[in-house]
Formats: sequence, structure tokens, C-alpha cells
Amino acid sequence: MITNTLRNADGYFEDFEPGMLMRHARGKTVTEMDNVLITNMVMNTAEGHFNEDVMNKTPGAFVSKRVVFGGINLSMVLGLAAQDTAEQCIRELTLDKIRLTTPVLHGDTLYAFTEVLAKEDAEREDAGIVHFKHYGINQNDRLCVQAERTALIKRKSHWVKK
Repeated sequence: MITNTLRNADGYFEDFEPGMLMRHARGKTVTEMDNVLITNMVMNTAEGHFNEDVMNKTPGAFVSKRVVFGGINLSMVLGLAAQDTAEQCIRELTLDKIRLTTPVLHGDTLYAFTEVLAKEDAEREDAGIVHFKHYGINQNDRLCVQAERTALIKRKSHWVKK
């Protein structure tokens, strides 16, 4: 089942079902500032992010322009998915199986999709565990980012007063 967002729900444990696929409401165009500012802050000095001249002259390079740091792409996709998958999150449990499959360039726009892989009871009554797979797709419908995330999500039955 595909839903645009969880607009009729609040992102509680009960709102997620395995097999659910969400297309999140917003996209984000990646700017040069996104890449340069954050990449500098984390001291990632790879020439592929900063040196257009080298990228233009490198034989066999997969692109001839600077590429956006993959950590930024992942963060953007997770951020775009957060309004539907993290509003009721008590704790992030895992983030793994990260794949950066298509280069993202300045000016590309990322859109986020999320698949609910599984859900299970937690050790506490007021929450459950949800396993998500997040996807980042660019404006050309090319898969750029994949990651799996597990979160402890509040149960509506314990947190919402009737």
C-alpha cells in the first residue's frame, strides 16, 4: 500500500504496518552551501567535494563535477522522512545498511520514501519497535541513498489521552 504521508495519523507505533510505503511530502534541492559548509565543518577534505578542476581533468571519473558528501545526502533523506517516521520516536536504535548508489551534484533535488519492513513489541508497554528502510530518489527518479533504521516508537494507546 502506498500513502503520500501519515496525514491522518500521528506516526505512533499503531500507525505503521509492514509493507507500507510512504512518499514523504517534501523534497530538498541540494545547494553548494549544503555541501561546502557541512563538509568543511566535519573536515572531509576529499577533492571530489571541493576541487572542480581536478574533477574535470580526472580520466575515468564517474562525474566531471564536484559531488555532494554522502553524509549530507543521507541526512537530508532522513530529515525529509522525519515528519512521518520520527515525531513519536523515543529512541533511535540502529542505522545501518547505508548505500550511496548515485552521485548527487549541486542543484539535484532529493525526495524521500520509506518502507516499513517490520514492527515488534518492545520491552516496555508504552512503545514498540519499527524497522524502516529509507530511500532517497533524485529528480530523475534515480536511487541515490538507501538506509535501514530501527526506532523505538510511542504507542498511541499509552501516550494519547482520550
